[in-house]
Amino acid sequence: MNYTDLKADIQDICENTFTDAQLALFTDQAEQKIYNSVQVPALRRNVTGSMTSGNKFLAVPDDFLYTYSLAAISSAGVHAFLINKDVNFIREAFPNPATTGTPTHYAYFSETSFIVGPTPSSALDVELHYGYYPESIVTAETTWLGDEFDSALLNGALLEAIRFMKGEQDIISNYEGLYVHALGLLKNLGDGKLREDAYRSGQYRQAVG
Repeated sequence: MNYTDLKADIQDICENTFTDAQLALFTDQAEQKIYNSVQVPALRRNVTGSMTSGNKFLAVPDDFLYTYSLAAISSAGVHAFLINKDVNFIREAFPNPATTGTPTHYAYFSETSFIVGPTPSSALDVELHYGYYPESIVTAETTWLGDEFDSALLNGALLEAIRFMKGEQDIISNYEGLYVHALGLLKNLGDGKLREDAYRSGQYRQAVG
């Protein structure tokens, strides 16, 4: 399903005409909820970078959504995987930034950086395996989600549209059920994993009217 098809289906099923801005809003909202709920194997990336001595922060990619793993790479090419924790753990376990060593833990610190502990005692090569937020179907016209799992996208966008129309509660509940079911199938495709570090631990449509 491309974006042209999606817009037509939303309007046909809702038996209503929406503006382009409204259709884009319904779609964006559905995509955000889906991508923040499910780890999709097809939307993974690996990047390599480096950490400098004495700097406990590592830049987050612009399209970052969640981590699968972060590893320090030795000169021999051996990967030592860091354990993902929250920021409070890092601060309590490694309270003095001046205390250095080989990082063993990391946490998502902000939209632009991870924090590691302990602070690196020397420069390190690192590899980040992460889930990324893809370009929206609104601008890309075609996406993996639209091509491979359009039931989640369509029912998610329909749910947003029906709520916008202030539809009857039974209709909202019906489409919420369809969306939740589609999302469950997509989660199964992603091995049932939600937003967590991997190292840490025939589609039904129904008219509105």
